[in-house]
Amino acid sequence: MTKSGFLALLMTFAIADGGPRALAAEGDPIKGKALYETHCLACHGPQGRGDGYRRFNPPVADLTSPQVLKKPNSQLLRSIHEGRANTAMGAWKWVLSEEETRDVLEYVLTFPR
Repeated sequence: MTKSGFLALLMTFAIADGGPRALAAEGDPIKGKALYETHCLACHGPQGRGDGYRRFNPPVADLTSPQVLKKPNSQLLRSIHEGRANTAMGAWKWVLSEEETRDVLEYVLTFPR
């Protein structure tokens, strides 16, 4: 089995069972910061607390909340990529590459808790 095949198999199992939180996003937080500031800050705010200048109903997710932090990285990546139903969180797959999505998540995981 190739390395990429093994990683794909590992991700399949991690996503299927909810995956461990330790499954890293493996992105670049420096690139992620620039992407976050361009695409996410207006809604999620400078520290991800959902206090950006755009307001929605239901409110934007606080990315530092326990409800968000207990989710596995694979689910968070999917939320960014696919969006969230019945919320203002649209699918970013049309704007961000998979690598850029990982970069954004890696930056978000550096926010103070």
